[in-house]
Amino acid sequence: MDKGASHPSRRLFLGGLAASFGGAAFAGAPETSIWPAPRPVDWTKRTLPSIDDLIARSGFAGKTGIALADAHTGQIIEAHSPLLAQPPASVTKAITALYALDALGAGFRFRTRLIATGPILNGRLDGDLILAGGGDPTLETNALADMATRLKATGLREITGRLRVAEGALPQLPLIDPSQPDHVGYNPAISGLNLNFNRVYFEWKQAAENAYDVAMDARSDRYRPRVTVADMRIEDRDLPVFTYANFGGRDRWTVARSALGREGGRWLPVRHPGAYTAEVFQTLAGAHGIQLRRGDPVPGSSIAGSILVEHSSEDLREVLRQMLRWSTNITAEAAGLSATGARSLNNTSLERSGKAMADWLGATYGANRPSFVDHSGLGDASRLTPRDMVHALTNAGAESALRGILKEIYMRDYDGETMRDSTTKIVAKTGTLNFVSTLAGYIRTANGRDLAFAIFSSDIPHRNRLTRAERERPDGGRAWSRRARALQNDLLLRWSIAYDA
Repeated sequence: MDKGASHPSRRLFLGGLAASFGGAAFAGAPETSIWPAPRPVDWTKRTLPSIDDLIARSGFAGKTGIALADAHTGQIIEAHSPLLAQPPASVTKAITALYALDALGAGFRFRTRLIATGPILNGRLDGDLILAGGGDPTLETNALADMATRLKATGLREITGRLRVAEGALPQLPLIDPSQPDHVGYNPAISGLNLNFNRVYFEWKQAAENAYDVAMDARSDRYRPRVTVADMRIEDRDLPVFTYANFGGRDRWTVARSALGREGGRWLPVRHPGAYTAEVFQTLAGAHGIQLRRGDPVPGSSIAGSILVEHSSEDLREVLRQMLRWSTNITAEAAGLSATGARSLNNTSLERSGKAMADWLGATYGANRPSFVDHSGLGDASRLTPRDMVHALTNAGAESALRGILKEIYMRDYDGETMRDSTTKIVAKTGTLNFVSTLAGYIRTANGRDLAFAIFSSDIPHRNRLTRAERERPDGGRAWSRRARALQNDLLLRWSIAYDA
């Protein structure tokens, strides 16, 4: 396709961008220019295409809502359907970050503990050993191994009771969004005790014709403990690629033989995180000579006993920064559920906790009837308007804690090259679902003007026609997303020129 015909606006943008951002590229130029004298910057601004023109030229189906505001005053500068409520997708995580920081504080840390329920004498615990979770969504195998090492350092060698897990710090939920395919790793269980983002690694390698070696493990860069709480069976079929069943508290998977090459691996979601974490810890403790027998989970969240070992997550600000960078759904849900619990509100389900967050957004930032069914944006029934998103960004402040942890976003030029040297700085959160594309954050223009923006696009009728099986790679989905992202880029280019100070 002719790029000039499909994106005529970008050639115009580049002329203005050269004037706004350039200079260095013309070092060593002749004293008498061979080019015509550049037109004034105001001429460039006056000839920029409008946002309506950009939407019309974008060439994708669906609806788009846009709001741009001065980040200091909150005054709306430019808008298109700003009251159109749409699924915010992972832009929801920016609201969740504000919500969690407000309730828990930037210095909050999730804690995971090993608790002895009885006395210890000569290295022998007369009681149970409790692995008690505090909802940490970032706990991984290396940290669990370090806890096992520290447990050995206490002098403990044996226990008369059992290894039991306590998951009650958060509600135990088997998944985030039931409409997603079973096997996608971004839709795991949520619990007060989580490990490896509640994912297990499935690895296969062909050993002979039609024969494979299969492993399920909780790998890290240092360890690869095998697990039995999740298992895999290869079956002779073409579709579906994976099937899942909950069998006696274990995750039972099957995979189509035709989908396997010679070797490979992928992360699969864990539906029983407490049992998964207990099995991995049992293996790691056994490597230190501490033999543990697993017992029944401990109900509730209040555990009596002596704390032998405690692991703390990084502070909440860093946890949220990583969440916003990698868009980890389990982190958003754990942070949001913890924030709702800290407010002594109902967090027994994602829907109830999402409603609490929506109520908070309305009361704190004046949002007009927002609706959240979770804290990650994975559920497509959530609704938010661009205006309300921008109001949250501006009311939080142009120099807010949120701005400091959002990911830097780079514009692209006409040739699709990333403009890393641009003096316009953008930090934002992206959001992507099938036939939903969102972007919201802050712009600091070349001359230092601070703007806040939200761009929400969706084709809900098309999305609603997808079957559950089609949701991983729907026909036309990638092309639609590319057009939506191109529109976002063109809008950012327009604003960086039109509203520079």
